[in-house]
Amino acid sequence: MSDCLFCQIADKRIPADVIYEDSDFVIFKDIYPKADIHWLVIPKQHYQDLNDMATQNSELLGRMMQLVAKITQDKKIGGYRTILNTGKEGGQEIFHIHTHILAGRNLPVF
Repeated sequence: MSDCLFCQIADKRIPADVIYEDSDFVIFKDIYPKADIHWLVIPKQHYQDLNDMATQNSELLGRMMQLVAKITQDKKIGGYRTILNTGKEGGQEIFHIHTHILAGRNLPVF
């Protein structure tokens, strides 16, 4: 999707501070961090939200969650929070599925 911010990051048309990349996913630092560590995990293929991806490619969705576990282990992050907002009412602002990884001393309280 050409006008999607995260598609443009995945295509390297917009720069990002990339933590990890493979053929299916990109992990990069959030430009407005809410914690000491605040990364976004996105699939390179466009899916609007969790509902969209779960119905169209649940295998890739499972791999995205496995990647969250792998990258936090590789980076020796002992504890972390994941957030996956779905829909405007659920707090989603960019309509390309993404999982937030938050860690560090300054985790926001819910």
